[in-house]
Amino acid sequence: MGTIEALSLAMGTAWTSGINLYATVAALGIANRMDLIQLPQNLEVLSHPGVIAIACIMYLIEFFADKVPYLDTGWDALHTFIRVPAGAILAARSLGDMNPALEVMALLAGGSIALVAHGTKATARLAINASPEPFSNWAASITEDLTVFGSVWLMFNHPIVMMILVLVFLALVAWLVPKIYRFAKRGFQALRNKMRGVKPDQPPPKGSSPQPT
Repeated sequence: MGTIEALSLAMGTAWTSGINLYATVAALGIANRMDLIQLPQNLEVLSHPGVIAIACIMYLIEFFADKVPYLDTGWDALHTFIRVPAGAILAARSLGDMNPALEVMALLAGGSIALVAHGTKATARLAINASPEPFSNWAASITEDLTVFGSVWLMFNHPIVMMILVLVFLALVAWLVPKIYRFAKRGFQALRNKMRGVKPDQPPPKGSSPQPT
């Protein structure tokens, strides 16, 4: 595997792991086992039947959990501790054997990309949950899955496009940080109201807001 292909795989797997880790592992493992792609030696473990089976089972669980408002938020919160380190490991192993310094750099870079992708997804889902209708959760979940599968295809067929896509995503997120913060604030407010039993069109309980001076 050439340098461009390895970088594309490293950046791509880190990014897709932050979106849906289990779909990433399952797609890579199945594709490699069917000889549709050629994974580097350090990632061939993904095509082990046991790894594929667990990834597929967890993907099915996430497929349904991801479509239930607020259950998806809890799932995302839990997977902060799974997607990010897994994305870092996949990115580092995609680059093959390296000296320790480069390996640490690859882990940090991969973990950072996975964290940004995961954080953006979790924030968007939290904001979507503030809407009264449930269909946006389904649309977001299906779009995320298609993004992962499409990205796996791009990693091996158009590696430069994959790298550009990840870089554009990172730049866009950096530019949209203020809006992302507002989305998160709106989502947390909706979650707090739901926990208090306050409906979206219902005024807040008395004493919940400061009295005018």
